[in-house]
Order: sequence, then structure tokens, then C-alpha cells
Amino acid sequence: MSEDDRPDAATAAFLTHRNLLFTVAYEMLGSAADAEDVLQETWLKWAGVDLDTVRDHRAYLVRIASRQALTRLRTLGRRKESYVGPWLPEPLLTTPDVAEDVELADSVSMAMLLVLETLSPTERAVFVLREVFALPYEEIAEAVDKSSAAVRQIAHRAREHVAARRPRAAVSADQARNALDAFRHAVETGDLQGLLDLLAPDVALIGDGGGLKQVVPRPIVGADKVARLLTSGLTRFADRVSMEPALVNGYPALVLRLDGELDTVVALRIEDDRVTGLYAVRNPEKLSHMERETVLRR
Repeated sequence: MSEDDRPDAATAAFLTHRNLLFTVAYEMLGSAADAEDVLQETWLKWAGVDLDTVRDHRAYLVRIASRQALTRLRTLGRRKESYVGPWLPEPLLTTPDVAEDVELADSVSMAMLLVLETLSPTERAVFVLREVFALPYEEIAEAVDKSSAAVRQIAHRAREHVAARRPRAAVSADQARNALDAFRHAVETGDLQGLLDLLAPDVALIGDGGGLKQVVPRPIVGADKVARLLTSGLTRFADRVSMEPALVNGYPALVLRLDGELDTVVALRIEDDRVTGLYAVRNPEKLSHMERETVLRR
């Protein structure tokens, strides 16, 4: 590459940290489409910054992205109020290295993103920036326009809130893969008892069709109800449906294709070797990031 072809300093810095900025925005929003918009907004603001005044490019960029994401998160909350049916995070086809980083995989898992939905926008921003990206309280304070003392209190409150709702123990990739393989086999063969053995008594199935695709209108709770729904539902389309494993949000998941076309992504929440949650995303507007791998960084 000649000197004339090299990106300028602002562009080079942005490209260096682009995957990190996307990850920050995605964890705060649970929406890849909105995270991409945050990247665009971050670039526009960054392009107007005098780099001679910036000591730490990474910290400055994260601060811009966090502020943009926080503003968008408040708007997103209003949009969800009018969303048709249950809302689930947008699934990402992730690279193998995400699964290898246990903390990162846990933080972007569908189960954790749903827990983060129960935080206020500011609590979510503080939790993500502190617990996932280990930013100093002073930097977080600048990003959320609070004092450092206030941020410490918010972080403490958010940690307690998340700890009470997150999966009790991190699941290894092998455990998740084994549970997924057993789940897939039971569903494909219509093995009702096999499914009942895998599902926790209080397992919940949540479907997201966004009003564009048919899904269960409200969560289905209970192993017997969920198992019978899965076995009867897929049996009807057995000759048209294929299931294949994929790494989704850092964990093994199932991709369902109907007549060869991507139809549904099913992520599992696993605790103590039992499936406690099934998250089925069928809204086609949320499946665009399943066609190519997304690189996530901390």
C-alpha cells in the first residue's frame, strides 16, 4: 500500500477499534442493526475531533459510542413497547474465538442479554462498561454524565440485580454442545421422553416473530408443554425442515431452515445440564447477521 492509499489517523484509529465499538454498542442494545447505526454516529463525531487533544484513542472512541448507544437505548425502549409479541435480542453468527473467551461469550449470550433487558438504560451502560470491558469508573462517569461516586453505586446495584437473574454457573462449550446435540436428536426423532429428560421442569420457550412470522404469542412454561409443542410442531414439517448447529452469540445454537431458507434461530439457556430457556428468533428483520460471522472484541 502506498502512502497515498493509507487511511488517515482518524480512520486508522476507528478501524482498529471498530469491532470493540460494535461489541460495546451491541451489548448495550441487543440489536445489531442499532449497533451498526451507533458505529456510523460514532464515526461522524470522531471525524470532527482534533486528535492532538486526544490522549487515548480507544477510551475516547468507547466514550462516544457509549453515549450514542445510551441515547439510542432510551429510544429503543419506547419502540419495544409497541413491538408485536415478545422481544428477543438479535442473534449473531459469531466467530470461534468468541466461544473461547468464556467471559465474552457469557456477556453476549442470549440469556445474559435478556437479563440486561431488566436493567435501566444507565444501569445497563454502567454494567457493560465496567463488568465486561473493565473501564475505570472515571471513564464510565464521563460516558454516562454521572459522578464517579454515583457510577460506583449504580455499578453495585446493577451487579446485584444481574447476579440474582443470570444463569447460576457458566456452561462450558463442551457442555453446551453436548446438550444441544442431545436436544437436536430428541427433536428430530420426536423423542418426547428424551426431551423431558433434557428440559428443566420450569423451562420457558419464548418466540420472536415481530408480527411478521407466526410464533407462540406468549412464553410457554413447563417441560411437558414445551416438549409436546416442539415434537408436534416439527413433526408436521419434518420433510421441509433441516436443523444445523451454529455458534450464535458465543454458544452452540440451532439454525432451522424451511425449504432450504433460513427461518429460525434457536438459542438455549443451560443450567446444571438442563435446558431452562429456549429462545426462538423468527423475525426475518433480525436474521441478517446470521448469514456471515460477526467479530466481537473486548
